[in-house]
Amino acid sequence: MSLGRLLAVATALLLAVACGGLALGIGVVMDPVLRDLLGTLGLSGLEAVLSDLAEGYAPDPAMIEGGMSLGRAILLLVAVPPALNAVVGEVLGWRSLAWYGGATGLLTALLPWLMRGGAGPAGTGEGRVTAILFCAGGVAGLIYWLAAGRFAGRGPATMWAAPRR
Repeated sequence: MSLGRLLAVATALLLAVACGGLALGIGVVMDPVLRDLLGTLGLSGLEAVLSDLAEGYAPDPAMIEGGMSLGRAILLLVAVPPALNAVVGEVLGWRSLAWYGGATGLLTALLPWLMRGGAGPAGTGEGRVTAILFCAGGVAGLIYWLAAGRFAGRGPATMWAAPRR
């Protein structure tokens, strides 16, 4: 793989992760249950941290650790599936839109289930969360395909030259 291809893959992955995160955020905001949960937990946590800082106290370490854990979980959900599918697609030279969009969406949706060890449903709203994760992963995969995946496995670009007479 050439240096130019590595740069294209890295740039496409960064773009895919950003768009997947944006799609996940939009999905969470559009779902009424998740939006209410985020509003309740997020605003109360933010208010607690800001009031501690305003009074001159260090913020609660548990609150900071909770925010860091949430950030790691979101990064895991939006970065690992596109990166894994990009590596597989590049190594095998697959240029399929269905591979990058579908497999990335499927892996993103299955990741929470796989991390739980395949246990039964965690709650009644898990179907909606799975759908949101599938859409976010699908968006990330499609963006990667648009930026770099459709050129996977091709040799270096050559310039056309007119035949000599």
